[in-house]
Amino acid sequence: MAERGRRWRAWRQPGSWSLTGYTSPDPAAPRPAGQLRVVLVDDSAEVRTLVRTKLRLSGAAVVEGEGADGADAVELARRLQPDAMLLDVSMPGMDGLAALPLVLEASPGTCVVMFSGFDEEPLALRALELGAASYLTKTSSLEDVVAELVGAVTGEAVAPHRRPDDSDTTVPASEETYRSHVLEEQVERFQNVFEDAAIGMATMTLQGRIVRANDALSRIVGQETEALLGTSFGAAVGDEPAMAEATKAIVEKGADVVTLEHPLADDAYLRTTLTVVRDPAGQSLYLFAQCQDVTPQRSAELELRRSEQRFRLMVDVVRDYAIFMLDPDGLITSWNLGAERSKGWTADEIIGQHFRVFYPEEQRAARHPEHELELALRDGVYQEEGWRVRKDGSQFWAHVTITKIVDEEGRHLGFAKVTRDQTERMEMLKQQDQYADALAEANTRLAQVNAELAAAADEQARFLAVTAHELRAPVGILSMSGRMLGEHWAELDQVERGELLTSMQSGAARLQRLLGDLLTTARLQAATLDLDLREGDLAELLGPVLQRLRIAHPSAEVEQELTPGLGVRADADRLGQILDNLVSNAVAHGQSPVRVTTRLVEDHVEVWVCDAGDGVPEELRDRLFERFATRGGPGTGLGLHISRELARAQGGDVTYSAESKAFVVRLPRAGAPS
Repeated sequence: MAERGRRWRAWRQPGSWSLTGYTSPDPAAPRPAGQLRVVLVDDSAEVRTLVRTKLRLSGAAVVEGEGADGADAVELARRLQPDAMLLDVSMPGMDGLAALPLVLEASPGTCVVMFSGFDEEPLALRALELGAASYLTKTSSLEDVVAELVGAVTGEAVAPHRRPDDSDTTVPASEETYRSHVLEEQVERFQNVFEDAAIGMATMTLQGRIVRANDALSRIVGQETEALLGTSFGAAVGDEPAMAEATKAIVEKGADVVTLEHPLADDAYLRTTLTVVRDPAGQSLYLFAQCQDVTPQRSAELELRRSEQRFRLMVDVVRDYAIFMLDPDGLITSWNLGAERSKGWTADEIIGQHFRVFYPEEQRAARHPEHELELALRDGVYQEEGWRVRKDGSQFWAHVTITKIVDEEGRHLGFAKVTRDQTERMEMLKQQDQYADALAEANTRLAQVNAELAAAADEQARFLAVTAHELRAPVGILSMSGRMLGEHWAELDQVERGELLTSMQSGAARLQRLLGDLLTTARLQAATLDLDLREGDLAELLGPVLQRLRIAHPSAEVEQELTPGLGVRADADRLGQILDNLVSNAVAHGQSPVRVTTRLVEDHVEVWVCDAGDGVPEELRDRLFERFATRGGPGTGLGLHISRELARAQGGDVTYSAESKAFVVRLPRAGAPS
């Protein structure tokens, strides 16, 4: 915990500024006068707002440009030639590590400070090798970020900014320490799960560069964990082309999950499942990989196929064959031991007789044996299956092949006849029909179980990634915004205060909704949700909820048409939660006005929520109420799932009417039979 619990951490090139002083590699080098010119490149606008404001307050630097990805960084460096650049590592498009050499090539005089949420020393060392002046983690304080940017250029530490009267503006650190402690505990728990996982796991940039890997992945690919950081995941598993296609499918085509198999030497195979973590706006942030060695599974499948082949060969060999020759008139001229065993006659007893003797009486009467010879003579070969007779009069089911025999000059010499006893096969076919039904049922169930296991693994990985990401952003913004307001309230102008307060309100609301959604989902899944079902007037229950929603969404127009006197049997709090989710969903993804109406339908009441937008896209409707199903906007994708499950727990349901472009809540009418 000692290493992970530090408030900030930085790695630097030899000779750059540090907390203990500065040793210039060239003491005669000139220092820039006045404020430093800085460029900020981070895909989070909120992070850029915080750093920009802090730099202005410090008086040491001015932000001349901002960007959201590596391509922006290169263009800004080429055009502005800044003194320093704060460059995020994981961004959509070109990531920070890929952009770093291009930035330095475009502006050799720019000191680049890498800024990342990944606290991995080998990754930092890789950034330094590529030319970064230093590497900061996003748990660093804003003072440290400013000091690192200034120190990277001038070699001088910048003291914390003071008020004009030089009074100490530091606020008591108890609340800040508590918030930091809570965040660090959550991060550590996630890291422990990540590190202790039995399967290989890695967090990567959107270009597939590893920024965090666990011990299991190190064992699977046979490389030290530290050596993996900063390298390509495709190179680690020896399958870069496939990984490039997979990351392209996720980043450019919007896929959520991609599964690959990587063939290795000695018939070994690895299976990788890639998922993507997105920000509240649906933008891809980074990739999450799960890697397993599936060699035993593949070996078992191969051995099964070989075993089936050996079994088929064995069955073919142990069958009895009767092989003998006929003259052109059908008289037997030769006889083998197989024929003796299957038919019962010895060679002395049967040679010279007509082969009609092997057929039942009705086939002999119909001259079927002679007809077989006519067809073989005409076509060259004749085959059939039918009943044949042994010496003792018993019958067996036979497969018969009669082939015309000619000499080199084409003269007809007779026929070769092969008879195979298929009686046992017929019995086996009957049993196989029974076994086939049971096997088909077992295979269907096995496929279902495998699909359920794969879905559970994908959902667990997605749950961990979404939860970690959703917690990290609002807690960090809330903490840093609160600290800046506490320390610099008098120095901030009205616009800056409003921006920071809005960020705090937004972060707090996101945390409250996330925790509420997770708790409700857990209780619904465990069937431990307590309901207080009472009868009441539907309009009276919905009125206060709608009033609160109008306050929460001042920019949206929320209309209502509530029929008075409609009695409903429901849990008032849970009904409010359902309406809150549906109206918030309409505000986030639809257009004003949002309209809420009620009606009576037989023994149920209905609440309709619709807006003036285009409705839910057709491709999303089938999974609209699944967990983590989102339309690319903010949120966890739990709201609609929770709404439906809460309604069902109260004896109702939530559906979507594509024709009316409305969500419909259906609940039991007061007085209706339970």
